[in-house]
Amino acid sequence: MSSRSVPGLPHVDAVTPAVLVLPGPVSRGETPRLCDEVRAQLEATRAGVVVCDVGGLGPPGLAVVDLLARLELTARRAGGRIRLRDPDPALHALLDLVGLRFETERQVEEREPPLGVEEAVEPGDAPV
Repeated sequence: MSSRSVPGLPHVDAVTPAVLVLPGPVSRGETPRLCDEVRAQLEATRAGVVVCDVGGLGPPGLAVVDLLARLELTARRAGGRIRLRDPDPALHALLDLVGLRFETERQVEEREPPLGVEEAVEPGDAPV
């Protein structure tokens, strides 16, 4: 009796989510078509997630918030969700302001401040 090792993890089904690029500005009339596209991509890929590239949407406004909320609602009804790729910091702040939370990709990580920027010195701190 011999056994052969299968490469990779046999219990993990790696499915790459579909990417939907949202070119800006998006008009209200395009919303139904984009919702249909999200639904179709969820059914086609079975990934459960559609990545929406929002980097080209331009300046955020309530029309963008409305579009993203409708896309998320469509995805939820189809058993999935959307994930935002490359959101503008202003869009992220606007979504927080209206109370919408989205999973995002490529978020800016906290890092050390640039050289030449000094932190505030508290009384009693040891000199460096």
